[in-house]
Amino acid sequence: MAIPTNSATTAATSAATTGATTGVRGGSTFLRVALALQTLSLFFQAATAGMLMSSSLGATLHDVGSRVMYGASMLYVLAAILAWRPGGGSPRPILYASGFLVLASVQVVLGIAHVPSLHVPLGVVMFGLSLLALGMAVTGRGTKS
Repeated sequence: MAIPTNSATTAATSAATTGATTGVRGGSTFLRVALALQTLSLFFQAATAGMLMSSSLGATLHDVGSRVMYGASMLYVLAAILAWRPGGGSPRPILYASGFLVLASVQVVLGIAHVPSLHVPLGVVMFGLSLLALGMAVTGRGTKS
């Protein structure tokens, strides 16, 4: 048995669907931007780590970059929550973002404690994971439940 519809109902349904799609797209755009910022800040950290060995300016840049990287990790968590909650996206990016924030916290502690034997490899792993997450977000693989 078919349910009769009128043009007003069809238009309202279409508008609601379009609004929901726009919300998901907008949240996932913010997620991609946050991931791109995080990945770029990690790349900057790798570059300034090399400079750290040869100049005092490298130390200053690496210190400032670490704060930007940590802020970018927090922004990634916020973006993941906003992409999930109002837009109806997958909660999986929240798990990735939270795990990444934990890694960033460990990275900061290792850097302050001057433990390069763990700090440097963890930085490489973090850059790889961030690049992987960015690739998944850009292709849409990381947003499906």
